[in-house]
Amino acid sequence: MPRTAFVTGGTGFLGRHVVEQLVEHGWRVVALHRPTSDVRGLATYGVELASGSITDPASLLRAMPEACDAVFHVAGNTSLWRGGDEQQTRENVDGTRHVVEAALARRAKRLVHTSSESAWGEVHDVPFDESTPQRGGESWINYERTKYLGEQEVLRGIERGLPACIMCPGHIAGRYDVNSWARLARLVATDALPGVPPGQGTWAHAVEVAKAHVAAVDRGVSGERYLLGGVFGTYLEAVQILARLAGKREPKRTTPGWVIRALGRASQWGSLVTRRAPTVTPEIAAATSRPPHLFKSDKAIRELGYRAVPLEDMLRESYEWLKSEGLVPS
Repeated sequence: MPRTAFVTGGTGFLGRHVVEQLVEHGWRVVALHRPTSDVRGLATYGVELASGSITDPASLLRAMPEACDAVFHVAGNTSLWRGGDEQQTRENVDGTRHVVEAALARRAKRLVHTSSESAWGEVHDVPFDESTPQRGGESWINYERTKYLGEQEVLRGIERGLPACIMCPGHIAGRYDVNSWARLARLVATDALPGVPPGQGTWAHAVEVAKAHVAAVDRGVSGERYLLGGVFGTYLEAVQILARLAGKREPKRTTPGWVIRALGRASQWGSLVTRRAPTVTPEIAAATSRPPHLFKSDKAIRELGYRAVPLEDMLRESYEWLKSEGLVPS
């Protein structure tokens, strides 16, 4: 009999990759989705669709199979705009607590929780690893704080007997992305990028991150975090790659951090009128212009068989998919 997986966030970027890997490995997959979600992508995999929401505990409990082999909590709100902070806290913190409660009630055999390297907040170890103390709980950026607090909910579940491990990807790139680094690709392709941030980060291929999630069911150690990255790259390098893919002129230098931060502050005032997130928020400006956020993935490589992929390969895959979907100019 195939093993059963319950997946939250399956209609999203990383969640779709996790579902894809599970199906390829012969799992029975039950995918939670909001009633308003576009499930056409999931339908191609032949998974079982369950309507509900992580912010609605009753619907979550109804949807989750009894004694399922693994719960993959991939759903998360990645907004970097303070206008959405209240909703983000409900989803990243309260929603994670509801998933933990449901997994305990349904006697799930394993929880694989998708967190983020952002849970470390602003750290000064370069590169850092899982042993570096997290500072996300102190961050003024709500996304970083809620990812940290979401992890605390999982750790409390572990104390109550739920076997669980925590996956912490860096900057994920690949197919199915429409809202993350795909936004950068669209800005480059349409000559709308206001400037190139001076920072750098640790990049991860979506397929390899999803494979690590599936591997964590059998090979991950309960209570442990796994940082998933492997490739250090500046934002200038990323923009230059995307510019080549789009047939645009490659920028040669970055925009000073103080200019990016000033643009973020000015755009925030504009968003008070439009009620929409601007292209550059103060949070985005801070996160992309501060000291390098670089980390090691040795633990995931050693224990989960995680693999790093060159930055150009993952960005090319992302861009070609966007082009095939008509989301960037052909």
